[in-house]
Amino acid sequence: MDLNFTPEEEGFRNEVRAFLSKQLPKDLARKVDYGEALSRQDYLGWNAILNERGWLAATWPKEFGGPGWTVVERHIFAEECALASAPRLVPFGLAMMGPVLIKFGSVEQKAELLPRILDGRDWWCQGFSEPGAGSDLASIKTRAVRDGDQYVINGQKTWTTLGQYANKIFCLVRSAQTDKPQEGISFLLVDLDTPGVEMRPIKLIEGGHEVNEVFFTDVKVPVANLVGEENRGWTIAKYLLTHERTNIAGIGFSTRDMQRYKALAQETVRDGILLAQHPFFALQAAEIDADLEALRVSNLRMLSRAKDGAAGGIESSLLKIKGTEIRQRLQALYRQALGPRAAFNADDMSENELPLPPEMARAAPVYFNHRKLSIYGGSNEIQRNIVAKDVFGR
Repeated sequence: MDLNFTPEEEGFRNEVRAFLSKQLPKDLARKVDYGEALSRQDYLGWNAILNERGWLAATWPKEFGGPGWTVVERHIFAEECALASAPRLVPFGLAMMGPVLIKFGSVEQKAELLPRILDGRDWWCQGFSEPGAGSDLASIKTRAVRDGDQYVINGQKTWTTLGQYANKIFCLVRSAQTDKPQEGISFLLVDLDTPGVEMRPIKLIEGGHEVNEVFFTDVKVPVANLVGEENRGWTIAKYLLTHERTNIAGIGFSTRDMQRYKALAQETVRDGILLAQHPFFALQAAEIDADLEALRVSNLRMLSRAKDGAAGGIESSLLKIKGTEIRQRLQALYRQALGPRAAFNADDMSENELPLPPEMARAAPVYFNHRKLSIYGGSNEIQRNIVAKDVFGR
Protein backbone atom coordinates (compact mmCIF):
# COMPACT_ATOMS: atom_id res chain seq x y z
CA MET A 1 0.00 0.00 0.00
CA ASP A 2 1.61 3.24 -1.20
CA LEU A 3 0.72 6.21 1.04
CA ASN A 4 2.75 8.73 -0.97
CA PHE A 5 1.10 11.19 -3.31
CA THR A 6 1.94 10.80 -6.99
CA PRO A 7 3.68 13.61 -8.92
CA GLU A 8 0.33 14.34 -10.59
CA GLU A 9 -1.38 14.65 -7.20
CA GLU A 10 1.35 16.96 -5.90
CA GLY A 11 0.91 19.02 -9.07
CA PHE A 12 -2.79 19.26 -8.31
CA ARG A 13 -1.97 20.44 -4.77
CA ASN A 14 0.20 23.22 -6.20
CA GLU A 15 -2.63 24.19 -8.54
CA VAL A 16 -5.06 24.43 -5.62
CA ARG A 17 -2.60 26.48 -3.56
CA ALA A 18 -2.06 28.93 -6.42
CA PHE A 19 -5.81 29.28 -6.93
CA LEU A 20 -6.46 29.93 -3.23
CA SER A 21 -3.63 32.45 -3.03
CA LYS A 22 -5.10 34.42 -5.90
CA GLN A 23 -8.86 33.95 -5.55
CA LEU A 24 -9.61 33.64 -1.82
CA PRO A 25 -10.59 37.15 -0.62
CA LYS A 26 -8.24 38.27 2.15
CA ASP A 27 -11.01 39.82 4.23
CA LEU A 28 -12.96 36.57 4.08
CA ALA A 29 -9.95 34.53 5.20
CA ARG A 30 -9.45 37.01 8.05
CA LYS A 31 -13.04 36.47 9.25
CA VAL A 32 -12.45 32.72 9.23
CA ASP A 33 -9.20 33.22 11.16
CA TYR A 34 -10.99 35.28 13.80
CA GLY A 35 -13.79 32.77 14.20
CA GLU A 36 -16.35 35.39 13.20
CA ALA A 37 -19.83 34.38 12.09
CA LEU A 38 -20.05 34.42 8.30
CA SER A 39 -23.01 35.97 6.52
CA ARG A 40 -25.11 34.26 3.88
CA GLN A 41 -23.39 36.38 1.25
CA ASP A 42 -19.94 35.39 2.56
CA TYR A 43 -20.75 31.75 1.91
CA LEU A 44 -22.47 32.34 -1.42
CA GLY A 45 -19.70 34.64 -2.65
CA TRP A 46 -17.03 32.01 -2.04
CA ASN A 47 -19.26 29.33 -3.56
CA ALA A 48 -19.63 31.45 -6.70
CA ILE A 49 -15.84 31.78 -7.03
CA LEU A 50 -15.42 28.02 -6.76
CA ASN A 51 -18.33 27.30 -9.08
CA GLU A 52 -16.86 29.53 -11.77
CA ARG A 53 -13.68 27.44 -11.57
CA GLY A 54 -15.74 24.22 -11.61
CA TRP A 55 -14.54 23.23 -8.13
CA LEU A 56 -17.64 23.74 -6.00
CA ALA A 57 -19.27 20.31 -5.88
CA ALA A 58 -16.17 18.23 -5.12
CA THR A 59 -17.97 14.88 -4.81
CA TRP A 60 -20.17 15.24 -7.90
CA PRO A 61 -19.36 13.58 -11.23
CA LYS A 62 -18.72 15.79 -14.24
CA GLU A 63 -22.04 15.04 -15.91
CA PHE A 64 -23.84 16.77 -13.05
CA GLY A 65 -21.54 19.79 -12.81
CA GLY A 66 -18.82 18.51 -10.50
CA PRO A 67 -15.09 18.39 -11.21
CA GLY A 68 -14.97 14.59 -11.37
CA TRP A 69 -12.10 14.44 -8.87
CA THR A 70 -10.66 11.29 -7.41
CA VAL A 71 -10.99 10.71 -3.66
CA VAL A 72 -7.36 11.80 -3.27
CA GLU A 73 -7.92 15.06 -5.13
CA ARG A 74 -10.95 15.78 -2.96
CA HIS A 75 -8.82 15.17 0.13
CA ILE A 76 -6.07 17.48 -1.12
CA PHE A 77 -8.55 20.22 -1.99
CA ALA A 78 -10.24 20.08 1.44
CA GLU A 79 -6.90 20.08 3.25
CA GLU A 80 -5.53 23.06 1.33
CA CYS A 81 -8.75 25.05 1.79
CA ALA A 82 -8.55 24.50 5.55
CA LEU A 83 -4.89 25.50 5.70
CA ALA A 84 -5.64 28.67 3.70
CA SER A 85 -8.52 29.65 6.05
CA ALA A 86 -11.14 29.39 3.32
CA PRO A 87 -14.77 29.25 4.51
CA ARG A 88 -16.03 25.73 4.98
CA LEU A 89 -18.36 24.57 2.25
CA VAL A 90 -21.74 24.23 3.91
CA PRO A 91 -22.43 20.53 3.30
CA PHE A 92 -26.21 20.31 3.24
CA GLY A 93 -26.65 21.04 -0.45
CA LEU A 94 -23.24 20.17 -1.86
CA ALA A 95 -22.17 17.11 0.14
CA MET A 96 -25.55 15.72 1.24
CA MET A 97 -28.51 16.74 -0.92
CA GLY A 98 -26.51 16.64 -4.16
CA PRO A 99 -25.12 13.09 -3.75
CA VAL A 100 -28.53 11.88 -2.52
CA LEU A 101 -30.28 13.24 -5.61
CA ILE A 102 -27.60 11.84 -7.91
CA LYS A 103 -28.03 8.35 -6.42
CA PHE A 104 -31.72 8.23 -5.46
CA GLY A 105 -33.47 11.17 -7.14
CA SER A 106 -35.76 11.02 -10.15
CA VAL A 107 -34.66 12.35 -13.52
CA GLU A 108 -36.90 15.38 -12.97
CA GLN A 109 -35.51 16.06 -9.48
CA LYS A 110 -31.93 15.92 -10.73
CA ALA A 111 -32.62 18.21 -13.68
CA GLU A 112 -34.44 20.80 -11.55
CA LEU A 113 -32.56 20.81 -8.26
CA LEU A 114 -28.88 20.08 -8.93
CA PRO A 115 -28.23 23.26 -11.01
CA ARG A 116 -29.94 25.35 -8.33
CA ILE A 117 -27.52 24.06 -5.69
CA LEU A 118 -24.53 24.99 -7.85
CA ASP A 119 -25.62 28.53 -8.70
CA GLY A 120 -26.83 29.34 -5.19
CA ARG A 121 -30.53 29.70 -5.90
CA ASP A 122 -31.25 26.97 -3.36
CA TRP A 123 -29.73 26.75 0.10
CA TRP A 124 -30.65 23.44 1.75
CA CYS A 125 -30.79 22.71 5.46
CA GLN A 126 -31.21 19.37 7.23
CA GLY A 127 -34.34 18.22 9.05
CA PHE A 128 -33.30 15.03 10.82
CA SER A 129 -32.95 15.54 14.59
CA GLU A 130 -35.96 16.09 16.83
CA PRO A 131 -36.24 16.94 20.55
CA GLY A 132 -36.67 13.22 21.33
CA ALA A 133 -34.71 11.79 18.42
CA GLY A 134 -31.14 13.00 18.00
CA SER A 135 -28.64 10.22 17.51
CA ASP A 136 -31.52 7.71 17.54
CA LEU A 137 -33.12 8.89 14.30
CA ALA A 138 -35.37 5.84 14.09
CA SER A 139 -37.37 7.43 16.93
CA ILE A 140 -38.53 10.44 14.88
CA LYS A 141 -42.18 11.41 15.37
CA THR A 142 -42.71 14.07 12.68
CA ARG A 143 -45.58 12.60 10.63
CA ALA A 144 -46.28 12.80 6.91
CA VAL A 145 -49.74 11.53 5.99
CA ARG A 146 -50.54 10.85 2.33
CA ASP A 147 -53.58 12.77 1.11
CA GLY A 148 -54.07 12.27 -2.60
CA ASP A 149 -51.20 13.87 -4.50
CA GLN A 150 -49.68 15.48 -1.42
CA TYR A 151 -48.32 14.75 2.06
CA VAL A 152 -49.47 16.64 5.15
CA ILE A 153 -46.61 17.11 7.63
CA ASN A 154 -46.90 17.80 11.37
CA GLY A 155 -44.03 17.79 13.84
CA GLN A 156 -40.81 19.48 14.89
CA LYS A 157 -37.13 19.40 13.94
CA THR A 158 -34.25 20.85 15.95
CA TRP A 159 -30.57 21.78 15.64
CA THR A 160 -31.21 22.92 12.05
CA THR A 161 -27.81 24.41 11.20
CA LEU A 162 -27.87 27.71 9.26
CA GLY A 163 -31.57 27.23 8.59
CA GLN A 164 -31.97 31.01 8.77
CA TYR A 165 -30.10 31.23 5.46
CA ALA A 166 -31.98 28.39 3.75
CA ASN A 167 -34.99 28.30 1.46
CA LYS A 168 -35.40 24.49 1.41
CA ILE A 169 -35.12 21.64 3.90
CA PHE A 170 -34.79 17.88 3.40
CA CYS A 171 -36.56 15.91 6.10
CA LEU A 172 -36.91 12.45 7.51
CA VAL A 173 -40.58 11.92 8.30
CA ARG A 174 -42.60 9.02 9.65
CA SER A 175 -44.94 7.92 6.87
CA ALA A 176 -46.02 4.58 8.37
CA GLN A 177 -46.13 2.74 11.69
CA THR A 178 -44.27 -0.56 11.38
CA ASP A 179 -42.80 -3.18 13.70
CA LYS A 180 -39.34 -2.05 12.58
CA PRO A 181 -39.24 1.75 12.95
CA GLN A 182 -36.68 2.27 10.20
CA GLU A 183 -39.07 0.82 7.61
CA GLY A 184 -41.71 3.51 8.13
CA ILE A 185 -39.53 6.54 7.33
CA SER A 186 -39.56 8.60 4.13
CA PHE A 187 -37.27 11.31 2.74
CA LEU A 188 -39.17 14.48 1.78
CA LEU A 189 -38.15 17.85 0.35
CA VAL A 190 -39.92 20.96 1.66
CA ASP A 191 -39.88 24.61 0.60
CA LEU A 192 -39.45 26.69 3.75
CA ASP A 193 -41.92 29.32 2.54
CA THR A 194 -44.71 26.72 2.52
CA PRO A 195 -47.62 27.76 4.80
CA GLY A 196 -47.35 26.10 8.20
CA VAL A 197 -43.53 26.11 8.40
CA GLU A 198 -42.06 28.17 11.24
CA MET A 199 -38.36 28.53 12.10
CA ARG A 200 -37.15 29.81 15.47
CA PRO A 201 -33.53 30.60 16.41
CA ILE A 202 -31.61 28.76 19.12
CA LYS A 203 -28.96 30.90 20.81
CA LEU A 204 -25.75 29.01 21.51
CA ILE A 205 -23.54 29.20 24.59
CA GLU A 206 -20.97 31.44 22.87
CA GLY A 207 -23.76 33.84 21.84
CA GLY A 208 -24.06 32.83 18.21
CA HIS A 209 -27.12 31.97 16.14
CA GLU A 210 -26.08 28.98 14.11
CA VAL A 211 -28.89 26.51 14.75
CA ASN A 212 -32.67 26.62 14.78
CA GLU A 213 -35.80 24.64 15.52
CA VAL A 214 -38.40 24.15 12.79
CA PHE A 215 -42.12 23.52 13.33
CA PHE A 216 -44.48 21.94 10.79
CA THR A 217 -48.22 22.50 11.18
CA ASP A 218 -50.39 20.91 8.48
CA VAL A 219 -47.67 21.59 5.90
CA LYS A 220 -48.74 20.36 2.45
CA VAL A 221 -45.97 18.95 0.26
CA PRO A 222 -46.41 17.48 -3.24
CA VAL A 223 -45.82 13.74 -3.57
CA ALA A 224 -43.33 14.67 -6.29
CA ASN A 225 -41.07 15.91 -3.47
CA LEU A 226 -40.54 12.37 -2.21
CA VAL A 227 -36.99 11.12 -2.87
CA GLY A 228 -36.80 7.39 -3.53
CA GLU A 229 -39.59 5.10 -2.37
CA GLU A 230 -42.13 5.82 0.33
CA ASN A 231 -41.15 4.23 3.67
CA ARG A 232 -37.63 3.54 2.37
CA GLY A 233 -35.98 6.78 3.49
CA TRP A 234 -33.77 5.07 6.06
CA THR A 235 -31.50 3.75 3.30
CA ILE A 236 -31.08 7.29 1.99
CA ALA A 237 -30.41 8.63 5.49
CA LYS A 238 -27.62 6.09 6.09
CA TYR A 239 -26.05 6.97 2.75
CA LEU A 240 -26.21 10.69 3.55
CA LEU A 241 -24.80 10.32 7.07
CA THR A 242 -21.78 8.40 5.78
CA HIS A 243 -20.87 11.50 3.76
CA GLU A 244 -21.46 13.75 6.78
CA ARG A 245 -19.33 11.68 9.17
CA THR A 246 -16.37 11.54 6.82
CA ASN A 247 -16.42 15.33 6.37
CA ILE A 248 -16.51 15.89 10.14
CA ALA A 249 -13.02 14.35 10.59
CA GLY A 250 -11.53 17.76 9.77
CA ILE A 251 -7.89 16.73 9.38
CA GLY A 252 -7.06 19.93 7.53
CA PHE A 253 -8.62 22.08 10.25
CA SER A 254 -6.73 20.22 12.98
CA THR A 255 -3.47 20.57 11.04
CA ARG A 256 -4.02 24.31 10.78
CA ASP A 257 -4.84 24.63 14.47
CA MET A 258 -1.81 22.54 15.47
CA GLN A 259 0.43 24.87 13.46
CA ARG A 260 -1.08 27.86 15.23
CA TYR A 261 -0.70 26.28 18.65
CA LYS A 262 2.98 25.51 18.00
CA ALA A 263 3.58 29.11 16.92
CA LEU A 264 1.84 30.35 20.07
CA ALA A 265 3.84 27.96 22.26
CA GLN A 266 7.08 29.40 20.89
CA GLU A 267 6.24 32.90 22.13
CA THR A 268 4.16 32.36 25.30
CA VAL A 269 5.65 31.98 28.78
CA ARG A 270 3.89 30.27 31.70
CA ASP A 271 5.49 29.87 35.15
CA GLY A 272 8.65 31.39 33.71
CA ILE A 273 8.90 28.62 31.08
CA LEU A 274 8.23 28.81 27.37
CA LEU A 275 5.11 26.75 26.62
CA ALA A 276 6.96 24.76 23.99
CA GLN A 277 9.21 23.49 26.80
CA HIS A 278 6.68 23.47 29.65
CA PRO A 279 6.20 19.84 30.80
CA PHE A 280 2.41 20.06 31.07
CA PHE A 281 1.80 21.79 27.73
CA ALA A 282 4.58 20.00 25.83
CA LEU A 283 3.21 16.59 26.85
CA GLN A 284 -0.34 17.42 25.78
CA ALA A 285 0.81 18.88 22.48
CA ALA A 286 3.00 15.84 21.74
CA GLU A 287 0.13 13.43 22.43
CA ILE A 288 -2.30 15.35 20.21
CA ASP A 289 0.31 15.72 17.47
CA ALA A 290 0.96 11.95 17.50
CA ASP A 291 -2.76 11.20 17.34
CA LEU A 292 -3.21 13.65 14.48
CA GLU A 293 -0.39 12.01 12.53
CA ALA A 294 -1.96 8.58 13.15
CA LEU A 295 -5.31 9.91 11.94
CA ARG A 296 -3.66 11.35 8.83
CA VAL A 297 -2.03 8.00 8.04
CA SER A 298 -5.32 6.17 8.64
CA ASN A 299 -7.06 8.55 6.27
CA LEU A 300 -4.36 8.03 3.63
CA ARG A 301 -4.75 4.26 3.98
CA MET A 302 -8.48 4.65 3.39
CA LEU A 303 -7.81 6.84 0.35
CA SER A 304 -5.34 4.29 -0.99
CA ARG A 305 -7.89 1.51 -0.62
CA ALA A 306 -10.53 3.65 -2.32
CA LYS A 307 -8.18 4.24 -5.25
CA ASP A 308 -7.92 0.47 -5.59
CA GLY A 309 -11.70 0.17 -5.69
CA ALA A 310 -12.32 -1.00 -2.11
CA ALA A 311 -15.59 0.13 -0.60
CA GLY A 312 -15.60 2.14 2.61
CA GLY A 313 -16.99 0.55 5.75
CA ILE A 314 -16.60 1.51 9.39
CA GLU A 315 -13.72 3.82 8.45
CA SER A 316 -16.05 6.81 8.25
CA SER A 317 -17.14 6.19 11.85
CA LEU A 318 -13.54 5.81 13.03
CA LEU A 319 -12.48 9.01 11.25
CA LYS A 320 -15.42 10.85 12.74
CA ILE A 321 -14.66 9.71 16.29
CA LYS A 322 -10.96 10.41 16.30
CA GLY A 323 -11.11 13.52 14.13
CA THR A 324 -13.64 15.30 16.33
CA GLU A 325 -11.85 14.31 19.55
CA ILE A 326 -8.57 15.69 18.26
CA ARG A 327 -10.15 18.99 17.24
CA GLN A 328 -11.77 19.38 20.65
CA ARG A 329 -8.55 18.56 22.51
CA LEU A 330 -6.64 21.06 20.39
CA GLN A 331 -9.13 23.83 21.09
CA ALA A 332 -9.05 23.07 24.81
CA LEU A 333 -5.25 23.25 24.78
CA TYR A 334 -5.46 26.55 22.89
CA ARG A 335 -7.58 28.08 25.64
CA GLN A 336 -5.34 26.75 28.40
CA ALA A 337 -2.29 28.21 26.69
CA LEU A 338 -3.89 31.65 26.32
CA GLY A 339 -5.19 31.77 29.87
CA PRO A 340 -7.26 34.93 30.58
CA ARG A 341 -6.63 36.22 27.03
CA ALA A 342 -8.94 33.50 25.70
CA ALA A 343 -11.93 35.36 27.16
CA PHE A 344 -12.10 37.68 24.17
CA ASN A 345 -14.87 37.23 21.59
CA ALA A 346 -14.15 38.49 18.07
CA ASP A 347 -17.78 39.46 17.49
CA ASP A 348 -17.65 41.93 20.42
CA MET A 349 -14.85 44.04 18.94
CA SER A 350 -15.76 47.40 17.41
CA GLU A 351 -14.09 48.65 14.25
CA ASN A 352 -12.29 51.31 16.29
CA GLU A 353 -10.43 48.80 18.43
CA LEU A 354 -7.09 47.35 17.49
CA PRO A 355 -7.61 43.84 16.12
CA LEU A 356 -6.66 41.04 18.45
CA PRO A 357 -4.34 38.30 17.25
CA PRO A 358 -6.52 35.57 15.70
CA GLU A 359 -5.64 32.97 18.32
CA MET A 360 -7.02 35.23 21.07
CA ALA A 361 -10.13 36.33 19.23
CA ARG A 362 -11.22 32.88 18.12
CA ALA A 363 -10.21 30.65 21.03
CA ALA A 364 -13.21 30.95 23.37
CA PRO A 365 -16.10 31.10 20.87
CA VAL A 366 -14.64 28.30 18.74
CA TYR A 367 -14.01 26.13 21.80
CA PHE A 368 -17.58 26.45 23.03
CA ASN A 369 -19.13 26.10 19.58
CA HIS A 370 -17.16 22.94 18.82
CA ARG A 371 -18.41 21.02 21.84
CA LYS A 372 -21.01 19.88 19.29
CA LEU A 373 -18.48 18.07 17.08
CA SER A 374 -18.64 14.80 19.00
CA ILE A 375 -22.44 14.85 18.96
CA TYR A 376 -23.75 15.80 15.53
CA GLY A 377 -23.55 13.50 12.54
CA GLY A 378 -24.29 10.66 14.94
CA SER A 379 -22.73 10.95 18.40
CA ASN A 380 -19.34 9.37 18.98
CA GLU A 381 -20.97 6.88 21.36
CA ILE A 382 -23.24 5.75 18.51
CA GLN A 383 -20.22 5.51 16.18
CA ARG A 384 -18.44 3.26 18.69
CA ASN A 385 -21.49 1.00 18.72
CA ILE A 386 -21.38 0.82 14.92
CA VAL A 387 -17.70 -0.12 15.00
CA ALA A 388 -18.20 -2.71 17.75
CA LYS A 389 -21.11 -4.31 15.90
CA ASP A 390 -19.06 -4.54 12.71
CA VAL A 391 -15.99 -5.99 14.40
CA PHE A 392 -17.54 -8.27 17.01
CA GLY A 393 -20.95 -8.95 15.55
CA ARG A 394 -24.23 -8.87 17.43
